[in-house]
Amino acid sequence: MATFLPSACRRYLEERGIVFREVLEPNGQRGLVLGPLPLPAGKFTAPAAEVLILLPPGYPDAPPDMFYTDPWLKLVRGNRDPKAASVPMSFDDKTWQRWSRHNNAWRPGKDGIWTMLKRIETAIAEAQ
Repeated sequence: MATFLPSACRRYLEERGIVFREVLEPNGQRGLVLGPLPLPAGKFTAPAAEVLILLPPGYPDAPPDMFYTDPWLKLVRGNRDPKAASVPMSFDDKTWQRWSRHNNAWRPGKDGIWTMLKRIETAIAEAQ
């Protein structure tokens, strides 16, 4: 099993009981798979999803950008993809749903996986 997650990020996830695994693709791409994490009741076509965060070279000083979910999530209302979440991406022998949510406020030396998780929670809660 690959281990590349900084110890502060690992400790944060472990202390909160968040199930995670680190995946290193043959091309060197590093990904952190969380969950499955519960989703807001009645909002999506699934009650929970795994969440993938791709970690760029230089993480945690360099910010993760988007996040990805499996299974593919549709909004119950209208049975459609959330805005900016309709592009597939392959990683770890799965097809993930890309949530295009860019990060322009990362603070090197202060932010970590806790910041990215908050961004993900907000994006999922506000999805339309």
